[in-house]
Amino acid sequence: MADSAWVVDGRLSFSRPPTTVRDIRTIQGWVLPGLVDAHCHIGLGPHGAVDDATSEAQARTDRDAGALLLRDAGSAADTRWIDYRDDLPVLIRAGRHIARSRRYIRNYAEEVEPDDLVAAVTRQAARGDGWVKLVGDWIDRDTGDLGPCWPRAALVAAIAAAHAAGARVTAHCFGEDGLSDLVAAGIDGIEHATGLTSDTVNSVAERGVAVVPTLVNIATFPGIADGAEQKFPRYAAHLRALHARRYQTVREAYESGVPIYAGTDAGGALAHGLVADEVLQLAWAGLPSLAALSAATWGARAWLGREGLVEGAQADLVVYPDDPRLDLSVLRAPSAVVLRGVVQRSK
Repeated sequence: MADSAWVVDGRLSFSRPPTTVRDIRTIQGWVLPGLVDAHCHIGLGPHGAVDDATSEAQARTDRDAGALLLRDAGSAADTRWIDYRDDLPVLIRAGRHIARSRRYIRNYAEEVEPDDLVAAVTRQAARGDGWVKLVGDWIDRDTGDLGPCWPRAALVAAIAAAHAAGARVTAHCFGEDGLSDLVAAGIDGIEHATGLTSDTVNSVAERGVAVVPTLVNIATFPGIADGAEQKFPRYAAHLRALHARRYQTVREAYESGVPIYAGTDAGGALAHGLVADEVLQLAWAGLPSLAALSAATWGARAWLGREGLVEGAQADLVVYPDDPRLDLSVLRAPSAVVLRGVVQRSK
């Protein structure tokens, strides 16, 4: 652990720069690599795509909270322009959600039937940055409860097509029933994963499937259940049960060796800028403090193929007044945010 580091031409260095460098600004504190929100939605609002000004405000909110690397897990908006803005976080996109027809939130997804899933995955792989996002389960109005969206054969073909295109595949999955097919089909990640059981958690761990629990979003389940109670009482009861065991589910996954990463599900109905709260939720679920911290920093960056605090890395840093390893709540109040070597926010 270095006592000092420098930012030169937007890059991190642990060697003192030449004395000819005159523009020097000193920031003191505990430094982490820019935090990672591994599941958010830039450009998405409650009713679908939002305009560029709203997308920019979302990205700025995440940036000011210290989240400088965002995996956008599905958006109906074209946010490629953000790549040309040095003052906004780095975005890794998963294209647009791919959902079964009339089995997801209106205006969010490309909606297709199983025979067209491979073609949709191919399109979204080209639109994303190495990820594709499936909606693995949703409420089935015929049963009045959560149900899988895709037959296993369609998943196998679609995931193979994504891998051939150089993309990893993740899937939204709340319930229990769709998990086995997703894992058997070769999925790379599961979002939410509230339906993990002792059987499926072992197969997820054995295959190295990453899980992003989005616990700050799962906290909304009771309210969703209340709204659905009259029309879909079975679904409402199921959501409450998943919510009640959420911490146990995450703890058992971690203890079984499942890779866990921090994601908020910001966008749509949930506010941006909540990555610190998600890290705290992971710790409350039973992850050791360092593991919870890694889930939003060095571990998450390595999983997404981005550098942390190493020589020559892009200087995306967050500075804190106290050691976040000793108190994770420190993450809620960074004293400085440095993006591409430029101080964006400082107290």
